[in-house]
Amino acid sequence: MRAVVQRVRRASVRVAGEELGSMGPGLLALVAVSRHDTRDSARELVRKLLNLRVFEGERGGMDRSLLDVGGELGLISQFTLFGDTRKGRRPSFAAAAPPAQAQPLFDTVVTAAQAEGVRVLTGRFGAMMDVELVNRGPVTLLIDTEKRF
Repeated sequence: MRAVVQRVRRASVRVAGEELGSMGPGLLALVAVSRHDTRDSARELVRKLLNLRVFEGERGGMDRSLLDVGGELGLISQFTLFGDTRKGRRPSFAAAAPPAQAQPLFDTVVTAAQAEGVRVLTGRFGAMMDVELVNRGPVTLLIDTEKRF
């Protein structure tokens, strides 16, 4: 699995003008599922997201996790993170899992985060979404459960 993670002050998601939800301080993760991902990949991504030390502690610096600060987590499906742009001008999405495979694994990420007591904001899988956020810092990180970067 792959994710672009941003520390946010707030975020919201809309589909066709309807607000599906909003969140306060926490992390917003755009999440992509590859053809090779498993439920273990999903659980690993959740462990990483919940325990990343990217929030300021009492002494400054980034030494507190989402769990430590009681932050919220936004999870937005984003298959385009597996877009390969090395050839031509049109990205290839061959590495991205097809929807029938990706949605259950994305749902596993959501469920696993909620099971840890985290409030989770999601979009609508496969929909054209408008995602708004205020990046705090800014802090933006890339995560790949296969450790390609």
